[in-house]
Amino acid sequence: MTSHQPPLWRRAIAEVLGTGLLVAIVVGSGIAAQQLSPNDIGLQLLQNSTATVLGLTVLILVLGPVSGAHFNPVVSLVDSILGRRSGTGLSVPELGTYVVAQTVGGIGGSVLANAMFEVGTSISTKDRATPGHLLAEVVATAGLVLLIFALAATNRGVLAAPAVGAYIGAAYWFTSSTSFANPAVTVGRIFSDTFAGIAPASAPGFIVAQLIGAAVGLGLLLVLFPFAGRSADDVVLPHGAQSSNP
Repeated sequence: MTSHQPPLWRRAIAEVLGTGLLVAIVVGSGIAAQQLSPNDIGLQLLQNSTATVLGLTVLILVLGPVSGAHFNPVVSLVDSILGRRSGTGLSVPELGTYVVAQTVGGIGGSVLANAMFEVGTSISTKDRATPGHLLAEVVATAGLVLLIFALAATNRGVLAAPAVGAYIGAAYWFTSSTSFANPAVTVGRIFSDTFAGIAPASAPGFIVAQLIGAAVGLGLLLVLFPFAGRSADDVVLPHGAQSSNP
């Protein structure tokens, strides 16, 4: 990681906060949707996806200048792999810090959402790991990785917030899994036995599918944009320090 980046501790805080709030938005809006529209699953999904689109867009805009707004271990992993040859992107220690921060944030966000709606934190019993769902996670994650890194490679990172929000919103509907596309979010959603939850037995399959999707997205990126590694520091948003103060 180049020297103009904010210090790692500050980026880690941004990743904890961003991932935590993202999961709080997903789980909280899922609980609200379940309470407001108990007999209409389609309307529940519309409410859940709309809140996620808007919330994710705002989180990227607010925290992107600090950490890049990865909020997702597969994005951080691809960033590290892609930037290795050109000396950009996350180093291995930075990658580990990001992944831990994202996972802690994801769990905390789920607990926060449960507390706000006074439903209690409990392990989800919602089984999701069907073959169709796992294929959907490969597709959703591959598309997300390709989108994020293609924008950075073509100097269009300014569009990342609305573009990523729009993609996730669309993927809620065109994938059977409702597009988790994020291992930290997957782990966090284990801790809420609500509309947005996922059973622990389903989570490993989802995470493996997401890693496969990340590999597919990286392969497509290198075919379409072979110079993408030079822009790894600008994922999801460029995050250079705005002052010389640590």
